[in-house]
Amino acid sequence: QVQLVESGGGLVQAGDSLRLSCGATGRTFSGYAMGWFRQAPGKEREFVASMRWSASSTYYTDSVKGRFTMSRDNAKKMAYLQMNSLKPEDTAVYYCAATPGLPTIRPGAYEYWGLGTQVTVSS
Repeated sequence: QVQLVESGGGLVQAGDSLRLSCGATGRTFSGYAMGWFRQAPGKEREFVASMRWSASSTYYTDSVKGRFTMSRDNAKKMAYLQMNSLKPEDTAVYYCAATPGLPTIRPGAYEYWGLGTQVTVSS
């Protein structure tokens, strides 16, 4: 069992930056791919970014490419999402997720989820 806890959300203005963190506890974190997803009110949960255990490959949805950067520190069992040039359309609850498999954009493929952290971007 892996428990995930997100932090770092908040209320910011358009153009500002935030850094989300995701801490993992519980059984081994080794080999797990990590993903970030978000869900805005009335919308389905959508993929934001994902990364292999080795961090050798990172994937982003088109709308955040060039603005968001995912990273991880396996020794600390942490994953991060640096979000720059935030836009009002980035407003959502952000979730981190973990899967023992390869990173994927499909939420259903992730076995473990955090409870989310709210990001609100005002115009």
